[in-house]
Amino acid sequence: MSDPVRLPSLAELDARSRDVFRELVETYLDTGEPVGSRTLSRKGAFTLSPASIRNTMADLASAGLLTAPHASAGRMPTHAGLRLFVDGLLQIGDLDSDDRREIDERVAAAGRRTEDVLGEASTLLSGLAGGAGLVASPASEAPLRHVEFVTLAPGEVLAVLVSEGGSVENRLMRAPSGLPPAALIEAGNYLSARLRGRTLAEALAEIQTEIAERRAQLDEAAAELVEQGVADWSGPETRQLIVRGQARLLESVEAAGDLERIRMLFEDIERKEGLLALLDEARNGQGVRLFIGSENPLFSLSGSSVIVAPYRNRDNRIIGAIGVIGPTRLNYARVIPLVDYTARVVGRLLASR
Repeated sequence: MSDPVRLPSLAELDARSRDVFRELVETYLDTGEPVGSRTLSRKGAFTLSPASIRNTMADLASAGLLTAPHASAGRMPTHAGLRLFVDGLLQIGDLDSDDRREIDERVAAAGRRTEDVLGEASTLLSGLAGGAGLVASPASEAPLRHVEFVTLAPGEVLAVLVSEGGSVENRLMRAPSGLPPAALIEAGNYLSARLRGRTLAEALAEIQTEIAERRAQLDEAAAELVEQGVADWSGPETRQLIVRGQARLLESVEAAGDLERIRMLFEDIERKEGLLALLDEARNGQGVRLFIGSENPLFSLSGSSVIVAPYRNRDNRIIGAIGVIGPTRLNYARVIPLVDYTARVVGRLLASR
């Protein structure tokens, strides 16, 4: 197997190559179309002939920074080229006052329920950034006061979790058909006693051990219901992935060849666990994280970009992440500060409650 090609750093590019590379990438991000040498020569950014620009573009392509979708087409940045541009040449400014005001007002007006705030944040990011908005909700961390089970339909039970602060969370569960009311009451009393004043994360291990060692003093039906609840609440469904604005991804499709990429992107978005894992990577950093195309296995086919930032609770601990997903030609200079500011607004609002 041949060794991977080593890509040049910006310092290894001469001034002409850097100028052509910067102008080409900025033009591509603005138009979404491959850029030709004549297009660059007409922009007046530098006094080079189309032939000189073409030769420089060929050198950049040989270095792995540019590619051509067709033999006769212009050039566009590779994923590695975009990464080099974002890390070394992209100029990120502050949001203007109108964007800040819209984010502040819409997040504040979303209501008091956390899921409403996160849903509105995802929606407004989609609208402002031109991609799909993503939010990973935090796992439930409030100390609990009471748990109750209510039968909804055969095989379905609603678990009602009441926190110490009085907020109520409803979770739909699978349950054995024909579960007697006494078992619902017994299971609720058992969980209320062990969860009172503690978070789910703090008490689940103890409950699981008691059930496994048959020390829970529950009859068979109630024990089965508690086991099912513990299994559901300790899995990925304890967190929610909120996606808004997939239709906006279609608005930017101009070339027929993009349709297949958008279809694959929709399939990527459907992989909830993969997206949650990706958003969780933002929790390992202090600020905005950017994943371009093949840098993340989830988007190796669709070649999408994701920009994510964490948000924090009142203890300044990271509890979730918010971001935007879209084609690699996202307007990074605009979207990066949008995501960062929205995450900070959401964190401040949730921390104030």
